Amino acid sequence: MIRFENVTKRYKGTVKPALNNVDFEVLRGEFVFLVGASGSGKSSCLRMILREETPTDGRVVVLGRDLRTLTNRKVPYFRRHVGAVFQDFRLLPTKTVFQNVAFTLQVIGSSKGFIQQTVPEVLALVGLAGKEKRFPHELSGGEQQRVAIARALVNRPQVLLADEPTGNLDPATSVDIMQLLARINAGGTTVVMATHEAGFVDQMQRRVIELRHGEMVRDERHGGYGDTSSLPSLAPEQERGAAAVAALTAVLEVQREAVAAAQAGLDPTLANAEDRADAAPGAPEPSSAPSAEPEPEPQPAPTPAAEPPAPAPRAADTTGSQDTAPATAAPPDESAASEDSAAAEKAAASAKKTPPASHTQPIPLIDLAELDVAELGLADRLGLDDSEGDREVGPTS
Repeated sequence: MIRFENVTKRYKGTVKPALNNVDFEVLRGEFVFLVGASGSGKSSCLRMILREETPTDGRVVVLGRDLRTLTNRKVPYFRRHVGAVFQDFRLLPTKTVFQNVAFTLQVIGSSKGFIQQTVPEVLALVGLAGKEKRFPHELSGGEQQRVAIARALVNRPQVLLADEPTGNLDPATSVDIMQLLARINAGGTTVVMATHEAGFVDQMQRRVIELRHGEMVRDERHGGYGDTSSLPSLAPEQERGAAAVAALTAVLEVQREAVAAAQAGLDPTLANAEDRADAAPGAPEPSSAPSAEPEPEPQPAPTPAAEPPAPAPRAADTTGSQDTAPATAAPPDESAASEDSAAAEKAAASAKKTPPASHTQPIPLIDLAELDVAELGLADRLGLDDSEGDREVGPTS
């Protein structure tokens, strides 16, 4: 049915070949998985089977025809026997479901009666009966892929090629598509599918051909996907400190439950502690440091009474003295007079003891009644006497 004979494929501008000496054979009615990492050569194999590419070296034989010797004019006739399903559906957006499926038959010149009979049968096979008049944008992703499969099957091909048919679908829809492909294979159609879905490969246990860097490394009759280290892992990474955060959260939850129980009166000890705390809201919080004794405030030094004391404090002091020793208190009038006279005498004595500085002159006393201000000079107006020839105004250094 399909045979690769030491096939090597090199693309222009690349040094390493996409396929290197690949050799295998697919029998009629088989279901074969092509597995491998991205860039391993799976899609190149499918394009050669469909005759979109030709090998650089070796031979590709499909349905008894050597595709290297097949002329371009005969390629459309050859492709009538090979159906293809792609990851991106490749539907005509302006045509309905019925028209997309019928388009394949119209290209090869099928009669209108044959189209009207065959298209509904194929749509019923893929589970799209009753949706013939829908447009692609009105369908889900799984339904669009079913339309693509129906279009590939409408001409009843002997070989069905599927390049990542479940790559854009959710897991539940992917299961439906895989079950549909299994039913198609059970009807006698040879299916060759390139996939990364390790779960489907392991469950179905069909033939597996594994490619790695363009070379075939495994051909197993009933095998699984094999090495899945190249597939991305979706397991969440454990964050550091997650266990500590969970433990702290549990402790805080227990503390909140204890406080709630105390407020509800379930624990008398905690309730009494809460009552004592509420009864003394202004109590100072205990401190671990020893309390230091307050330092005595410095008393002001006694100064000579240059001004008479204010009467209010004197009255307060007198009142306090009357409370403590009323028999020895002096009359208020006589004590005030004696204090005023003593303050005046001390002020006069301090004035005599502080003579003016040596570099200044005392301002002479002038009788203002006999003074004619209009006839005075500048120095006389300022109160300075220049009779001795001293014309300095103000202090000098």
